[in-house]
Amino acid sequence: MNPIQQMNRTFLLAVAPFLGAMLYLLISTFSVQLPELAKPASVPFTMENDFTTTSQKLDQMKADATVTRSTIEKYYQIYEKSASEVAGMVTSADAAMKRPLFIFDNHIASKLGGKVTRSTSSANIDLKLYTFDDPRYRGYALKVDLKTDKAMRMVLGKDQVGGSETTLDAARRYSAVAGVNAGGFADDSKTGKRYPLSTTVLNGKYVYGFFPSTDDLTFIGMSTDRKLIGGKFTRQADLDKLKPAFGSTFVPTLLLGGKKQPIPAQWQTSPARAPRTVVGNFKNDQLIFLVTDGYDEKGNSGATLAELQDKLIGLGVKDAYNLDGGGSSSLVYDGQVINRPSDGRLRLMPTHFLFFK
Repeated sequence: MNPIQQMNRTFLLAVAPFLGAMLYLLISTFSVQLPELAKPASVPFTMENDFTTTSQKLDQMKADATVTRSTIEKYYQIYEKSASEVAGMVTSADAAMKRPLFIFDNHIASKLGGKVTRSTSSANIDLKLYTFDDPRYRGYALKVDLKTDKAMRMVLGKDQVGGSETTLDAARRYSAVAGVNAGGFADDSKTGKRYPLSTTVLNGKYVYGFFPSTDDLTFIGMSTDRKLIGGKFTRQADLDKLKPAFGSTFVPTLLLGGKKQPIPAQWQTSPARAPRTVVGNFKNDQLIFLVTDGYDEKGNSGATLAELQDKLIGLGVKDAYNLDGGGSSSLVYDGQVINRPSDGRLRLMPTHFLFFK
């Protein structure tokens, strides 16, 4: 056997098993059962239903929003109407509240025969200055409405017991808008000092004790609740009951409860006429200071105390007291001297009433 035949035989022997297996597979009949695949669950198509439901909800929300907006607009209209009505009521109430004051101011102006020449209005105070003429004298009226405890105070001359200065200097030193002289004084010939007369109260304290009223001397001041107080006091306890914040002393009392008080004989004639400074209060607790001009202290010019009593009653003043007069009468406003001091210049005084914006 040649080599080629040998190779063929070897090859047939190698592939014979494979050929047999292929023939077996071709002639055999059998089946293979494959597992059945699970069918997907049937899911209905609902996009159209969902869209319809969502649209209905949106329509309902729109309707609700319309109702809500309508309700809000309704309540807003009611609020606007109510706010407008309340504002109108406030305006009416404010006007009604101011009307008595308007009538009151017009009454004062008509009685004084003139208009307001100067005025100041702030959270602390309302001031109105009038100038008026009577047949025998020229006068000035300062109407004061104290709104707070800071509106008015009394000061000592140069802030010292025994010190003295003009009302203008005191007003400038304290930056006050206006000032009026206060009580009387006594001079010490040895020291040259000028002391407040009798009982004097400063910042709620007695400057040098309490002195029982003698010789018709009258205490004139303001209480801690901004009311004018005054009168004769024989006991300190009686004055303490009025809670004085500050005050000074002079003579006499002019009006009590709207009625004239007897004027001591000495003050009817010595002097008969003079420059004067008086203070009074109205039923609404506003104050009025009257200052009159006079050429000197000889009794031939200025006003009598009886004339000022009549003037005060005509204005509707309730209580009134005479402050130091003559050359002591001083009225300053906005850094200027308003009256015409009989000395030709302002007198140095130990006490001053000052008013603040």
